[in-house]
Amino acid sequence: MKAIFFLLIGLLLSFSSFSQVAKLDTNLLWSDEFDQDGLPSPVKWSFEVGDHGWGNNELQFYKANTLKNARVQGGVLLVEAHADASQPKGYTSAKLVSKGKGSWQYGFVEVRAKLPQGRGTWPAIWMLPEESRFGGWPKDGEIDIMEHVGYDPGKVHGTVHTDAFNHLQGTQKGGQLLVPNFASEFHTYAVDWKKEQMDFYIDGKHYFTFKNTGNGPKEWPFDQPFYLILNLAVGGNWGGKEGVDPNIWPQRMEVDYVRVYKQNPSQQPQTLLGN
Repeated sequence: MKAIFFLLIGLLLSFSSFSQVAKLDTNLLWSDEFDQDGLPSPVKWSFEVGDHGWGNNELQFYKANTLKNARVQGGVLLVEAHADASQPKGYTSAKLVSKGKGSWQYGFVEVRAKLPQGRGTWPAIWMLPEESRFGGWPKDGEIDIMEHVGYDPGKVHGTVHTDAFNHLQGTQKGGQLLVPNFASEFHTYAVDWKKEQMDFYIDGKHYFTFKNTGNGPKEWPFDQPFYLILNLAVGGNWGGKEGVDPNIWPQRMEVDYVRVYKQNPSQQPQTLLGN
């Protein structure tokens, strides 16, 4: 009788665990675990290419489909910047975008990453809209989930840009959190994007909220699908504010995973399916 009892308990526990996993799976909208060595998945990512400064006087030439600058290796995506004398501005790097392959209106976007270090590095995990509905940047909006500039080590920024709030006017809205071991350990960088507000997190710690005040798209152009961007810039108006150290290259941003959920999984009720 006792054996039958424990068997029933085991079956119930197994069903409960399966149900919770299944519930998490239905919550997950899109992900890349970077488990296939080689170039990043062309099903999920495209490359932006060029060396035109990207509006910030950056120095890198973004290349496409080069293992030197972007590759999956050992379960991690490596986005790598190199000094390259053959380039007019002296550097190469990579910029991956999910545009046309993954975009979302609201959700919990989480990226686990290890950042580069040194003066002149400028890694970013951020989002832009799939379509220009309000007349281009900054009117269409920008969500910066993570930015870090190497001359200010450990201070990680989460920022929102709109027509009313942007760095051209010095009115951008954002928060910062000190991450002392940003380059030696992986950390999770996330935004919980809802219709009412955005909440920014590092390792599950909340550090900034941007609210929808109901004043229209000049302040909140975020009721539309946005895609994800992973890049490592060199120099630029912000990243190169205190120059670029020529002796630190190559530098890399390592990305363990990208996951997009319907809602923050830590806040999702863990109940059995059908309850």
